[in-house]
Amino acid sequence: MKKQKPLMILVILFLVTTLIASCASPATQAPTQAPAATQAPAATQATGMMEHKAPFTIGISNPFISSEYRTQMIQELKDVNEEYKSKGITNDLVIESADTDVAGQLQQLQNLISKNVDAILVNPGDVSGLNATLEEAVNKGIIVISVDQEIGAKGVYNVGIDQKLWAMTSAKWLADKLGGKGNIIEIEGIPGHPANVARMSGVEEVLANYPDIKVLGKDTGNWDEATGQQVMSNFLASFPNLDGYWTQDGMAIGAMQALMAANPSKWPVAVGEGRCQFLSLWNDILKTQPDFETIAVANPPGVSPTGLRIAVAMLQGKQVDTSKLTGQYGHMFTIPIPVVVTTVSGGAAMSSTVAL
Repeated sequence: MKKQKPLMILVILFLVTTLIASCASPATQAPTQAPAATQAPAATQATGMMEHKAPFTIGISNPFISSEYRTQMIQELKDVNEEYKSKGITNDLVIESADTDVAGQLQQLQNLISKNVDAILVNPGDVSGLNATLEEAVNKGIIVISVDQEIGAKGVYNVGIDQKLWAMTSAKWLADKLGGKGNIIEIEGIPGHPANVARMSGVEEVLANYPDIKVLGKDTGNWDEATGQQVMSNFLASFPNLDGYWTQDGMAIGAMQALMAANPSKWPVAVGEGRCQFLSLWNDILKTQPDFETIAVANPPGVSPTGLRIAVAMLQGKQVDTSKLTGQYGHMFTIPIPVVVTTVSGGAAMSSTVAL
């Protein structure tokens, strides 16, 4: 367990960054304790690993940029890499980042492979569509780490929170706040993305225990704030007596904005996410709606820079102790969900736990 302590320190720092995203310019500054960064969990000295020589070149594949989460993720990856680069450990990151589909991300990955990178960090846009190409990279001796979303490609490690548990936390809270009955709607993220698939599975699993909670409608907000706002506005017009709603990501901000604009006579119980703008809107609402309740579960962008640190540790000759890995595929560096916010008062967020 002691091996995990340095990582936990990093996670807490990354969480602070997440909660103040877009609030201040220092938000993307990386932690400066390099020794702790290379003490990745579940890692021991390597034997038989393909030799990589510093400075290492690390590639990034990101197929979705229409989100402040991804913007911050890329910036934090750059910041952490600069720490290594200043010590001669890494070169500049090779970044392939654009809004694209599975075919486009496959091209991103092929571009990185052709540039002979030592490691690839991929935030996957599909549950299994990238697996063959990622396995090709592994077979060429490239270290491949999927960040933020878990996939089952052979030889690929995953770094991130348990997305299913993350969603179950807020779904359980919502169900309990409704007293186990009522009418709700759901706004999901991008269909087919591993995190969205895991999250919606978690929500479905929780609601299966509450037969008196009826899902009146479900739509996708594509992890986009503006789309989430429009979808929520449509739902509020169709179901003016809504009891509650479940959503995620930046869509939670849009949904909250739609709720504020509609100002219904009965405000539904809401689900949000631990982001600065959401917490700020929540605090504003409480000034006129003191009984309004919502929840914000944090998913820190810092899991991706943690993946970079793990990649560097492996490139420097450390080997993964697979007995300490978790996840549905058994090769996940699982980062604990760092905080659940259920109270905001006077600009301060209070955390709590939700029993599942």
